[in-house]
Amino acid sequence: MRVAVIGAGTIGGAVAKALSESGHEVIVTRRNLEKARWLEEYGVRLTRDNREAVEWGEAVFLAVKPNKVGAVLGEVSGLLDGKFLISLAAGIGLDYLKRLAPKAKLVRAMPNIAVLVKESFTAYSTDLEGEDLKTVEGLLSSFGECLRVEEEHMDAITGLSGSGPAYVTVFLEAMVYGGLRVGLPREVAKKASLQTLLGTAKLLMETERHPAEVREWVITPGGTTIDGIFELEEGKIRTAVMKAVDAATKKSRILSRKA
Repeated sequence: MRVAVIGAGTIGGAVAKALSESGHEVIVTRRNLEKARWLEEYGVRLTRDNREAVEWGEAVFLAVKPNKVGAVLGEVSGLLDGKFLISLAAGIGLDYLKRLAPKAKLVRAMPNIAVLVKESFTAYSTDLEGEDLKTVEGLLSSFGECLRVEEEHMDAITGLSGSGPAYVTVFLEAMVYGGLRVGLPREVAKKASLQTLLGTAKLLMETERHPAEVREWVITPGGTTIDGIFELEEGKIRTAVMKAVDAATKKSRILSRKA
């Protein structure tokens, strides 16, 4: 398809790269084109003109900040009739999009930055069905795994998987620092931490085991792991992560109310 991405920032740029690598023709918009030049090596066209991009595209990804959605759609809404409009803006609901682009085929989606390596989890909500739904899933599958959910869950998805890579990198950095503290060379600590994270995720996905089961496989009576787990529990790591997801979800709901 011909796909326009409005807003080639961090997520918008990643989305454009993934779509182009999946065989779509892609154009992106950004005010400062120099910051988007890296996309040209993937065959992505650049422009500052939102109307030009939307008029050309068959599907349009809206990858601007939530407070910019109204202004952008006000500029291009007349060009969206019959086209797919896939909003990636946190907290912006389908009802709000419908008021601004009533004749577009609307989708609300939330990927994460792992789009860059086509390993995102992307949840989406839409009223589309049939061939239109297949088209949407085809586009979103360019990013990694995608899953249709009820719109009432989208703010929670934003707080969990949308923001999730930031939580994971905080934990990962802590593991690396832990390795440095006990004397490992920096590159060894980093590689060991990364592969441990990757391997554990793959193990859980392929075995479909509960995380607690895998944890119990590692813990032995009087062994090294139980001492580490004791420190994690004393530091209330699970409470901290749950609070992080809750806080990010609440912020997404606040953005929804402001729209």
